[in-house]
Amino acid sequence: MPSVAEIFETIMIISFGISWPLSIVRSVRSRSTKGKSLLFMCFIAFGYVCGIIAKCMTQTYNLAFWFYFPNVILVCTDIGLYFRNRAIERRESNN
Repeated sequence: MPSVAEIFETIMIISFGISWPLSIVRSVRSRSTKGKSLLFMCFIAFGYVCGIIAKCMTQTYNLAFWFYFPNVILVCTDIGLYFRNRAIERRESNN
């Protein structure tokens, strides 16, 4: 039976994770880096990786642990789209 703290941690990870698909859709549609911060996204990805490492070190493989992985993938996808969009912006500014 998960503790109340584990339940709240899972809710936190899921809540954060909900925002990333929305951000990805915005990045795909806008083809722009406006409103995006590469540094912010990198810190978020780093934080998720640190969370995964901490869970592995304590061998706490609860429900929250498994939600860290899709979040890292989603943030890294948005980071990749940032670079794609930056290339598009540079190409359009040269024309």
